[in-house]
Amino acid sequence: MNKKQRLELNWIGKDNRQHLEPRILIEDPSKSYHAKHRFTDGDLFDNRLIFGDNLLALKALESEFTGKVKCVFIDPPYNTGSAFTHYDDGVEHSIWLSLMRDRLEIIHRLLSNDGSLWITIDDNEVHYLKVLCDEIFGRANFVSNAVWQKKYTIANDAKWLAENHDHVLVYALNKETWRPYRLPRSEEMDGRYRNPDNHPKGPWKATPLYAKRTGSEKEQAFSFTFKNGVVWAPPRGSSPRFPAEALRQMDEGDEIWFGSDGSASPSRKTFLSELKVSGTPAPTIWLHTDAGNNHEAREEVKAINPDDPFATPKPEKLLKRVLELATVPGDLVLDSFAGSGTTGAVAHKMGRRWIMVELGEHCHTHIIPRLTKVIDGDDAGGVTNSVEWKGGGGFRYYKLAPSLLEKDKWGNWVIQSDYNPAMLTEAVCKLMGFSYEPSEQCYWMHGHSSERDFIYVTTQSLTRDQLRAISEEVGDERSLLVCCKAFNAKPDAFLNLTIKKIPLAVLRKCEWGRDDYSLTVENLPEAKAESSEAPITPATKRRVSKAQADLFAEKE
Repeated sequence: MNKKQRLELNWIGKDNRQHLEPRILIEDPSKSYHAKHRFTDGDLFDNRLIFGDNLLALKALESEFTGKVKCVFIDPPYNTGSAFTHYDDGVEHSIWLSLMRDRLEIIHRLLSNDGSLWITIDDNEVHYLKVLCDEIFGRANFVSNAVWQKKYTIANDAKWLAENHDHVLVYALNKETWRPYRLPRSEEMDGRYRNPDNHPKGPWKATPLYAKRTGSEKEQAFSFTFKNGVVWAPPRGSSPRFPAEALRQMDEGDEIWFGSDGSASPSRKTFLSELKVSGTPAPTIWLHTDAGNNHEAREEVKAINPDDPFATPKPEKLLKRVLELATVPGDLVLDSFAGSGTTGAVAHKMGRRWIMVELGEHCHTHIIPRLTKVIDGDDAGGVTNSVEWKGGGGFRYYKLAPSLLEKDKWGNWVIQSDYNPAMLTEAVCKLMGFSYEPSEQCYWMHGHSSERDFIYVTTQSLTRDQLRAISEEVGDERSLLVCCKAFNAKPDAFLNLTIKKIPLAVLRKCEWGRDDYSLTVENLPEAKAESSEAPITPATKRRVSKAQADLFAEKE
């Protein structure tokens, strides 16, 4: 196969692309929450909880957060065909892949250069998802598939094997430069170190002086004579871990062990005091004792909402492990499938900034109460004690603005009636690729794309004299995009002005009026073979959007 060829995963509807509207976010202060006082100087208050479709929310975040997110953790619907209480999980395979692809592409753009993506998934879609992520992130940026023991019991009624694990797919934006942080050492690990010779550096463990030789290495003669006269050479098929000078320094520092009677093959004394600084690498098998389990997760959410606990939460220990490996305090964490809010709760307790997105009503019934308890210091469960969390900080609650354009009674596209001038200006700035930053000194300076390129948005009809006055203020060294209701001049009348009408200027940029791109289809019905016009009828707890229905019809 030609090396330049790429293996790609193909599915029905793959070429169908969404033309997303980059919505603005509107804060609802009545649902935002902040601690009544500072607990520490490091308290974080500007976290974001976004209520709305997660694909539109990701698009809304793109202009502000591209290249700024250190860690993305997502726990998407597993597409198992099982309906859950708070969301429907069971999307036809091709649709599931399309909807995941659309989200992952934006997530890829949001990640910082040292960022990473962590996805929990089960056996049903993990291998397809792996190939899909290879296509988006590049196969070279696949880091690992960690296996998480989500159950510690065996189901005796299992029809095949007793399934008790999930996968955690890990991708880096740039694996060549990305490195995971190390895990803190456990007491069990430290207990393996002893100090039988009372070395001043403290407890140690004997480790080999040699390593297995790689296939590319040529075997070279090597020997070293220690000060006690012992001549050492690495075993056949291996190479020395250390050059002669390093061995000499270790020998002088009494850091070589020859056994209690001095007759054993020499080995290095690896000191616990030196290892504690760097921690330990994470394994790829995550036992439930280290990363939590489903039963533990359910008990955690029951403590928050005993009357209506979230059905499919993730344990706080699992998120703690991810955040320990992917972030340090102050880093930004994103979860666009917030569920019960575990990611935000753990990130908050660990001093990470966070953004969560959730469309379901459990955003209000489960996530907000949970975060409120965390902020008040009233959540004693999960990782609270292990990270010594006392409370503090806060979050801002946002919802997606309605679609900018709507059709009037004659079928013409007009500005949505809910938009006030400030909302309109911010929305048009985002649509036209400008950073929204209104100037207090200059009325026509609403945003900028560079130091010399600005945008002015108004619902007024501008006369030629008004445009001339604006042009003179802008001057020859700057340029201005003017978006207005109408104008009485030729579009190219002023060299430093680009004049466009709204909504015509933005009409073809995206699809309007669509609010739901969610993964909420359960068991799509079979179409009748003899009719290409068989109706698609939503079942209970299922919403089939037009685009999803079109994909299904295409498959038939």
